[in-house]
Amino acid sequence: MEVVSASHGVLGPLLGKLTSLLADECARLEGVRREIRSLRSELISMHAAVQKYAKLQDPDVQVKAWISLVRELAYDTEDVVDKFVHHLGNGCHNGGFKEFFRKTARRLKTLGSRRGIANQIDELKARVKEVKELKSSYKLDDIAGSTFEHSAVDPRLSALFVEEEHLVGIDGPREDLVNWMVEEKDSSTKNLKVLSIVGFGGLGKTTLAKEVCRKIQGHFHCQAFVSISQKPNVKNIMKDLIYQVPCKKEFKEDIDTWDDKKFIAKLRELLQDKRYLIVIDDIWSVSAWGTIKCAFPENNLSSRIIATTRIVDVARSCCPRGDIDRIYEMEALSDLHSKRLFFKRIFGSEDCCPDVLKQVSNKILKKCGGLPLAIISISSLLANRPVVQDEWERVRRSIGSALDKNRSLEGMNSILSLSYNDLPPNLKTCLLYLSIFPEDTVIEREMLVRRWIAEGFICEERGQSKQEVAENHFYELINRSMFQPVEIGYDGKAHGCQVHDMMLELIISKSVEDNFIAFMGHGQNDLANRHGLIRRLSVHYIDQEQASVLANEDLSHVRSLTVITSACIKHLPSLAEFEALRVLDFQGCQNVQEYDMNGIDKLFQLKYLSFSRTNMRELPSGIVRLYGLETLDLRDTCIEELPPEIVQLIKLQHLLASVGAAGGVKIPNRIGNMRNLRVISGFNVIESSLGAVEELGNLTALYELYIHLDGGGSQEYKRHEEMLLSSLCKLGGCKLQSLSIRAANSIPLQFLYSWSPLPSSLKSFRMFTHYYFPKMPKWIAPKLTRLACLHINLVEITEEDLRILGEMRALLSLLLACNGAQNERIVFRGHAFPCLKEFHLFIDNFGTRPTYVKFEEGAMPKLEKLHVPFFVSVAKAYYGFSLGINHLPCLKHADVILDNIHATSSESKAAVAAIRTEANAHSNHPRVLIYGKGREGSYTDEEEG
Repeated sequence: MEVVSASHGVLGPLLGKLTSLLADECARLEGVRREIRSLRSELISMHAAVQKYAKLQDPDVQVKAWISLVRELAYDTEDVVDKFVHHLGNGCHNGGFKEFFRKTARRLKTLGSRRGIANQIDELKARVKEVKELKSSYKLDDIAGSTFEHSAVDPRLSALFVEEEHLVGIDGPREDLVNWMVEEKDSSTKNLKVLSIVGFGGLGKTTLAKEVCRKIQGHFHCQAFVSISQKPNVKNIMKDLIYQVPCKKEFKEDIDTWDDKKFIAKLRELLQDKRYLIVIDDIWSVSAWGTIKCAFPENNLSSRIIATTRIVDVARSCCPRGDIDRIYEMEALSDLHSKRLFFKRIFGSEDCCPDVLKQVSNKILKKCGGLPLAIISISSLLANRPVVQDEWERVRRSIGSALDKNRSLEGMNSILSLSYNDLPPNLKTCLLYLSIFPEDTVIEREMLVRRWIAEGFICEERGQSKQEVAENHFYELINRSMFQPVEIGYDGKAHGCQVHDMMLELIISKSVEDNFIAFMGHGQNDLANRHGLIRRLSVHYIDQEQASVLANEDLSHVRSLTVITSACIKHLPSLAEFEALRVLDFQGCQNVQEYDMNGIDKLFQLKYLSFSRTNMRELPSGIVRLYGLETLDLRDTCIEELPPEIVQLIKLQHLLASVGAAGGVKIPNRIGNMRNLRVISGFNVIESSLGAVEELGNLTALYELYIHLDGGGSQEYKRHEEMLLSSLCKLGGCKLQSLSIRAANSIPLQFLYSWSPLPSSLKSFRMFTHYYFPKMPKWIAPKLTRLACLHINLVEITEEDLRILGEMRALLSLLLACNGAQNERIVFRGHAFPCLKEFHLFIDNFGTRPTYVKFEEGAMPKLEKLHVPFFVSVAKAYYGFSLGINHLPCLKHADVILDNIHATSSESKAAVAAIRTEANAHSNHPRVLIYGKGREGSYTDEEEG
């Protein structure tokens, strides 16, 4: 229920602020404490009611209307509280609430400010009273109670009765799973095996499970199929299964009197001597599976269970035995199969589609994103419309608004809404926020979680920081298949995410309905049907006419402004009108220089500011007075220097500068005052003052440092490297987790030999330079128990180096660059690198020191991604061109760079054939790309597996 989630997005933070106010000295003023306590008590009561209504699947329109009133009241209350705090402080920015109120409480008594505060609180109290009375007059609790009894047709039913001839793109997955289901690796054991099919709602999990079941049902004594609701009733599930399994009539006597325990026991008894095939469809929780699985005995008769779910954690809980069970991740239909299904449903054949409709069809299919349910729903809608281009274009444009209005799309809306409705309110809020970004956007994870925090959606939980809680929310939404991860790294973390176009349409619809986000330039009548003030604004396009519409709106309550367009940005209203902004994002807006930034210093609530990927050359002067700012993102801009006063922003946590043409931005003097800094990137150490470099060592909260070494003479560099080393050593006892150093070609990094002590929390060290350490630094050792990522350059790799690196059990990603190896051999031996997932080996001076590379059995047992050179001229002398990728059991992808210099054509072909033989024999079927370097020095893709 979207209104609940959006209300949660403001009620939670507001209650936290009111609690803080009660603890501060301002609340000791006559009457103020009583008023705040009264207001907080009423809002707590309303929050409880909102959470109660969150459990409704189909809330009454009056319930929705009342929650909307609560939401707007909460927004306005928070705005009043924020202004109150700001005006009392008169821009004071040193210290928190308690420090601030100590300084201003005395002034309150003499300036008569209490009268204005009291008036505003009185207005809010009157609104609270009105909203409270409306709840009683609407008799909402009675309505809510009756809503629980509402039942609708299960939207999943249609998947159970699809005719085989109507299915498209299912043959390959079905045959793969059928073969796995019926095979027995060991004829002496006949284990119960579980297949878990996991994926986004509407991908066809139920259809695939039904088809696999249909193909293999003849191998079993009995079969049963049951769908699980989001709030499963164990008795009903067990009863349904028992009625599908053949048994004597007396077995079911008094069945209606059985409790959960007896149902499970009786079903186990019924299945004990049977080879059974059971499909458990759409499981929503680990706990539900934990109960249901108790009914299925391990009877050594090769029984099978198929479970479908949208939630990755549930799929894993169904398949705990990796060597026996199997998780199958559903994929979207290919473009070819999508077209085949789409045109078959409308015209009976792809060949019958008129040429004039093919372009708009491609646009519609692109929005469907290979989702069978979306393709079937929209094709069913179009099948009843005139075969006219304008009509099809109209359908394409209105897919979002039609989701909950058109009966042809009702089933798809219900399926997608099932996943959405299963989310707790805090996750719904975070998901709705993604509707800000246009379709196909890769939304950067770190940017997104910082924006969630700035918006106030995230609170600290059970000893976890806001950052950690926000990260957990991000991955839980992936776990629930609400959006897809993009670029998953060695540590399992995603660089970003993408929202499926159909899910995006759903959350846009819900965001607009609930006045969570307003759009400009997104579609027709963007602001026309909105209820309430604009709280968040996403500008996809703006011209003079749209700007005049926006100029008539009250923008003083807008909390976030995201400008995605570069077109006519100068028409945007003045920043001074957006006085409540927490988030201001111009990322990718190339002509941001045309916009008047006067008034930016008035945004006293601003916590997140981004000019990333813009042509910004100089920061607006008012930025140095944004005392609440926590994130300043200047990556990929033309800014080469920060104003000296930037160090006044003592709440800043993320300062992300641009490398630019100058090789980085100067570190501001007195940066040591910015004690809350956690992430710094893009700063050039050599171009900065020695004092600024020294003060880096005072940033004890720092956990990520990305610096550049470029410019200056040799003596100047010497002084700076000594100071940088001193600062790094100071950080040895702090929280630093990641250090990345990019250096110009002429700059050595020998000073790093003396780095000590190292931070015990160090997880990543990366060097981006053509400098090579003459020998391995002593601090790279197994005692670095947390180091997971290492990029290092060595003049020569020795056996001892490989031994040391191979014993680092936390190491997950290793990039090793060298000019050659001791004895021209690099052999990775058994038991080395036990946890490594990614390995990149680069040998520079390519071809001048040919080196034999070999993986022995037992080395790198968890390696998934490999980039390695292969010198044909030396490999031919060892074991017939053996590389040993067949000894890497978890390998998924390998790039092999074939050096053909000093090798004949037949030798090169033999090397390719040998590597391909190893790849083809690999049980994991890795994707192996072989690139060749010939005498002319060009690379070509030799073959792809």
